[in-house]
Amino acid sequence: MARNPNRVTENQVALAVCKIAAGQQNGVASFARLKRDIPGILRLSAADQATSQTRPNEEMWEQQIRNIKSHHDAPGNYINDGYLVHVPRVGYEVTAAGRRRAQRGIS
Repeated sequence: MARNPNRVTENQVALAVCKIAAGQQNGVASFARLKRDIPGILRLSAADQATSQTRPNEEMWEQQIRNIKSHHDAPGNYINDGYLVHVPRVGYEVTAAGRRRAQRGIS
């Protein structure tokens, strides 16, 4: 699938997840916190804020939060690369490697 230049990437969303989780005492960012805090970290376009066709109660960028888990076996995915751990029905936990990546700011 071709990348839309007007949309944030899944890795940009995943890096924001690392940053938010790293700011939590327990290293875990809930899905609710991510949905609340990511718009303050990423510049979301109108295309990012469009309603998802597959998840009508979510915007496109919100769907990318869950795609991090869905694409966990793909090379370059933040779970696959050891930066995040999925916490079922809660959100994501940042690993030590994820904390370092968040500090460097590289998506």
